[in-house]
Amino acid sequence: MGKPYFSRILLKISGEALGGEHGGLEPSSIAQSAQLILEAVRAGAQTAVIIGAGNLFRGLAGSKQGMDRVGADYMGMLATCMNALAMRDALKSAGQAAEIQSALPIAGVLPPFDYREADRMLSEGKVVLFAAGTGHPFFSTDTTAALRALEIRAEAVFKATKVDGIYTADPVTHPEATRYEKLSYDEALAQHLKVMDSNAFALCQDNGLPTVVFKAATPGVLTEILSGDFRHGTLVTAK
Repeated sequence: MGKPYFSRILLKISGEALGGEHGGLEPSSIAQSAQLILEAVRAGAQTAVIIGAGNLFRGLAGSKQGMDRVGADYMGMLATCMNALAMRDALKSAGQAAEIQSALPIAGVLPPFDYREADRMLSEGKVVLFAAGTGHPFFSTDTTAALRALEIRAEAVFKATKVDGIYTADPVTHPEATRYEKLSYDEALAQHLKVMDSNAFALCQDNGLPTVVFKAATPGVLTEILSGDFRHGTLVTAK
């Protein structure tokens, strides 16, 4: 296999991808997401992963129901730790070495984030799962993905979604919408296109970090994209 289009990536997976119909942790859904990670590894990319917490608890949703926002966000960070532990187990069951680093370390369970150690493990072919977001409230896992990607010198952030890229409008409500194969951050901003939250968008744009948006449920999509084929995704770059 030749050199992949991106040799090191940060893969962002939603928490909902790990949950069943009513949320929680669904073994078959976890295994399916693990296969997505394995596909990136087998395509030759060193792969770090961040998983959201939507299947368990969202801090913002909790705050809208009357909870203190700071406390609610910390609960959401702990939910990402649970998802990371579940994913590490699934990857190891599939024969893939994987480790977790957490912004909220727990002695004997979750070691702390260390960009140098993460770099070493990725170079050894291990999958590195980043848990607990940035360790601070008011920051999403999208922002964490952009931040960690820059810290570990990833070449792109890959965002797994329910649609196969970025469209001129919501393709669910506007069937005439067309998909962009490649797009600049300036164009996305000018056209008010939703790529990720504003903090994450600014981090990627300011540092020239490419973002790839793709549909997680498309078979072979990461193999395709990592070969340089963006027919089933959208590449957003600085230029």
